[in-house]
Amino acid sequence: MDRKIFSYWFITHLALLSLLFNDVVSSFPSGYNDGPKNGYNNGYNNGHNGGYNNGHGSRGYGMISNLDYRFYDRSCPRLQMMVKSGVWRAFKDDSRIAASLLRLHFHDCFVNGCDGSILLDDSEDFKGEKNALPNRNSVRGFDVIEDIKTDIESACPITVSCADIVALAAREAVVLTGGPYWPVPLGRRDSLTASEQAANTNLPSPFEPLENITAKFVSLGLDFKDVVVLSGAHTIGFAQCFVFKHRLFNFKGSGQPDPNLAASSDLLSKLTDTCPNVASSNSNLAALDAASVVKFDNAYYVNLMNNVGLLDSDQILMSDSNAAALVKSYSENPYLFSRDFAVSMVKMGNIGVMTGSDGVIRAKCGFPG
Repeated sequence: MDRKIFSYWFITHLALLSLLFNDVVSSFPSGYNDGPKNGYNNGYNNGHNGGYNNGHGSRGYGMISNLDYRFYDRSCPRLQMMVKSGVWRAFKDDSRIAASLLRLHFHDCFVNGCDGSILLDDSEDFKGEKNALPNRNSVRGFDVIEDIKTDIESACPITVSCADIVALAAREAVVLTGGPYWPVPLGRRDSLTASEQAANTNLPSPFEPLENITAKFVSLGLDFKDVVVLSGAHTIGFAQCFVFKHRLFNFKGSGQPDPNLAASSDLLSKLTDTCPNVASSNSNLAALDAASVVKFDNAYYVNLMNNVGLLDSDQILMSDSNAAALVKSYSENPYLFSRDFAVSMVKMGNIGVMTGSDGVIRAKCGFPG
């Protein structure tokens, strides 16, 4: 082969190999080890007041506390695929499970940190969180997490924490319903105990004023923007009638429906059909976002703009000018909501984590030993 032709051939192929290598590297989120370089990081720094640097390590998708995005790469390389498969199997049988798994992660992290404590059954030593008032006959998905844990134990025994499985399952549930993907930092350890009292105290209630809800977020290292962003999880899932029935029949003791809901006669009619004014309807279910029940999108914020948020704690966001401005932005820009939701989920997933030699790796998620 002519030397000039060979040189051209060699340089061309070397360039193509370089591009291919760059694509492979770029497919791994660029903020894993670096500072704020990609869109998520810039959005976080612009909108979340520097967040992670307030005692939480690097900004954006950088290293979070002692957690590591590659924590199980060697010890359990198929972990994320096993979690994804487990969530998909459950979703095929029950589309509600996506919202349930997302909520399970919230309720775990808000009570003594993201430590898998919500999964523990009651024992002689403690009353667990499953039967706390915000969770009783409400929080679901325990069996799904346990099934995934069983699969993982067969491949990677006593290696992966239940807390990490919950965090990954929440991400997969959101992605499965059309929501954003976010890299989940891993390496959480499981707690040895749980607290019914802490669950009753720490979990935000749909009946609380916005100030109280915000205070609970702030006490955990989150901020006001996280309140608005993470409330967007109500774009999927259902609520039991007793949570909002007062808005249908006796709003603030008036004996009349909430004027906001009354303004939408079709919605009010559907809700009163689902939730008639009798005690036996209290456990009936209504979609939090009737426009897209199992689709993770920004319709939740559109509903708020139209004054038809289902829960008091949802619609009350419009009573605060700063929250209302964020709601407006997210109702108009689904990409912005997806980006900010992903960042807030990483931030929430770092609450009170145990790493290293703290805590344990449970063999079964319902038992501390």
